[in-house]
Amino acid sequence: MTEGLSALTEKEKAVLRLLLGGHDAKSMARHLGLSVHTINERLRDARRKLSVSSSKAAARILFEAEGGTPQLLGDSDSGGADPVPSDHTTPRRPTRAAAIGGSAMIALFVAALALSAPQNTPSAPPAPTPQIAESDATRAARAWLALVDARDWQASWAATGASFRTANTLATWQAAAETVHARFGPALSRNLENDEDIPAPPGNFRSVRFRTSFANNLGKTEVLSLAREGSQWRVVGIYVE
Repeated sequence: MTEGLSALTEKEKAVLRLLLGGHDAKSMARHLGLSVHTINERLRDARRKLSVSSSKAAARILFEAEGGTPQLLGDSDSGGADPVPSDHTTPRRPTRAAAIGGSAMIALFVAALALSAPQNTPSAPPAPTPQIAESDATRAARAWLALVDARDWQASWAATGASFRTANTLATWQAAAETVHARFGPALSRNLENDEDIPAPPGNFRSVRFRTSFANNLGKTEVLSLAREGSQWRVVGIYVE
């Protein structure tokens, strides 16, 4: 297994770290500016080198080998052995990202805020989202986002999980959050799209996705990663795309 890990390229490690972040192959391709075909090739090579049949299993092996402190921002693949069919389209340009530096405890989003839409360029209103029952994690995410919407950087930073605060100072968090607020404007509405477990050891992690309309952009997606600390869910990562 050690030999297989040492054989992994940095590009293969990058997609494995992204895998635990809750993205699929298409979102990884969009984030990295590559084709889905290239993403699937990297996942396939990683599975072969680690002698596993599942991309998620390969990601967990890398996660454990790195001691739970991955170095890169993450997106994720479906995790199965079979690659997602490639559309062989021209790769998209990578989104511009203001990443909050440092390594988080788990292979999630390392508190990154991905900025993709031009400022002051509204997009079409989002389609109606089916009603989804809200969990404790979703309610915790909404409560935390309310602090962010109110621009209370001190309180929102203090309310994050330990791994977030270890990786990011209050000043770093405030600088990145203010950049996003300046670009998108205040949030007008926020509809829950998904709330699911994240398959990362030792467990007790969830990914919560909202479809959000901002004053300057009506069709963005906010993805928050939460970790269970004691009896509470706390945000440990966020990005906007």
